[in-house]
Amino acid sequence: MEDLPEELFAEFLKRITRTSDLNSLSLVSKQLYKIEGDQRGAIHVGCGLFPATEALASLCTRFPNLCKVEIDYSGWTAGHGNQLDNQGLSVLSSHCPSLTSLGLSFCSYIDDSGLGYLACSKKLASLRLTSTLNITSRGLLAVVVRCKSLSALHLIDCHKVGSKDWLECLGSVGSLEELVVKKCEGISQDDLLKFGPGWINLQKFVFEIKKRFFRNDGAGPNEGYDPSYNPHSLNMYDFSCENMKDLRLAGIEIATEKGLRFLFGRCKALEKLCLEYVRGLNDNDMIALSQSCNNLKSISLWLDPQNYYDTFRTAFTDNSLKALSLSCPMLESVDLTFSGCSAMYTSEIGFTRKGLVSLIKSCPIRLLVLRGANFFNDKGMKALSSAPLLETLELVDCKAISNAGLRFIVRAPCLINLTLRLCDRVTNAGVSKLAHSQKLESLIIERCSRVSEQAVRGAARSVQVCTTQRAGKTVHKFVQLMKWPPKFVSSKPSFEVIKVLL
Repeated sequence: MEDLPEELFAEFLKRITRTSDLNSLSLVSKQLYKIEGDQRGAIHVGCGLFPATEALASLCTRFPNLCKVEIDYSGWTAGHGNQLDNQGLSVLSSHCPSLTSLGLSFCSYIDDSGLGYLACSKKLASLRLTSTLNITSRGLLAVVVRCKSLSALHLIDCHKVGSKDWLECLGSVGSLEELVVKKCEGISQDDLLKFGPGWINLQKFVFEIKKRFFRNDGAGPNEGYDPSYNPHSLNMYDFSCENMKDLRLAGIEIATEKGLRFLFGRCKALEKLCLEYVRGLNDNDMIALSQSCNNLKSISLWLDPQNYYDTFRTAFTDNSLKALSLSCPMLESVDLTFSGCSAMYTSEIGFTRKGLVSLIKSCPIRLLVLRGANFFNDKGMKALSSAPLLETLELVDCKAISNAGLRFIVRAPCLINLTLRLCDRVTNAGVSKLAHSQKLESLIIERCSRVSEQAVRGAARSVQVCTTQRAGKTVHKFVQLMKWPPKFVSSKPSFEVIKVLL
């Protein structure tokens, strides 16, 4: 083995992905030990790093070409010993000249001084800070000023990060392509507008506040007031975001012609959109967005009812679905979630069965997820049965779906994955039709009260029964059934899987 060329060893090691396998293999010979050490590009360390600074220095020496380092202290207790501190980041930056990606999670011993050492990491392109409670805007500004190659920044649960200076500096540099801000109490919509010219190069943007704060104006659940929300603030909106491909907003309230509303209608390259309980939007926003986003491939809307003049309903209506149908010819994935909507009053959901079916028929939808869609019934399932490209369907808490709907959906020409959760009108008879259709590659049934384990046992010869334990009690039954003999088809898996949680 020692006589084999080093290039052959290196190519062989590239094909091994599990860290444990690489560690074992490096013990076979000195040559493999050295080659594997030189080739290792990423490590993930945390509570087991002890003593922290010395252990990290040893790892950096063992792996001199590290590009990606993740330091995660989730679950840390005093019994694990001291965490990595500022001196540890000094060691990391001086020992890893190739460092391009760094993630710090729950690192309570690291503050602004530690971030300052990253100035030596000239190649740093990605920085992710999660629950780093002692890092403030000052430390972040130091990184932004000195690390000119930074293209991705994630801030999650960083409560001491506020100020607009670092955003203004980052925007003026214009190198950032990915900005994720989640649950950071000191950063508001108005602060994000200070990003200014940086919007033009941004490809992914995520903004989520810590809780769903809505004003007590009768528009929904009274869960408090967002102190950062100011409908009268004066902001500049002459921004271009034509390179944005991925946009997610969650739990925020957008005022008329204020805040982040400028994003709708200006993201010409947008491919993926996710709006989770965003207040203040209406059909006009969705129409503007769809007319400018011809490349949209995926949309996810999480909605709850609000007061709209004399009606109480979710934000968007069939007018939005029609706009998507007309302007988004590449739309493949649709995820609609409705919460707080009464099953007795389907008008609380702005969409109708007709509007959704029209969207499915107009766009090449391959994946459809409906949660709490009380307006969608067996007639809708009948219409879906003729959807030419639908491959995956997930129905959660859809109270109007019954066995009749399942009999229709079996006819869908391309359907191979079906998930049913909390669909109480579905019974053994309907599931039996699905199990014997010989079409599905995956069938998942969870917490459907009228479906029994016996209903699917006859669908396969091989049955595996497992139980999930919680606090010493069995809360679910899990049955995995595999069709046998397998179907040997080159383009599809060779077996069908049916999962049942009761």
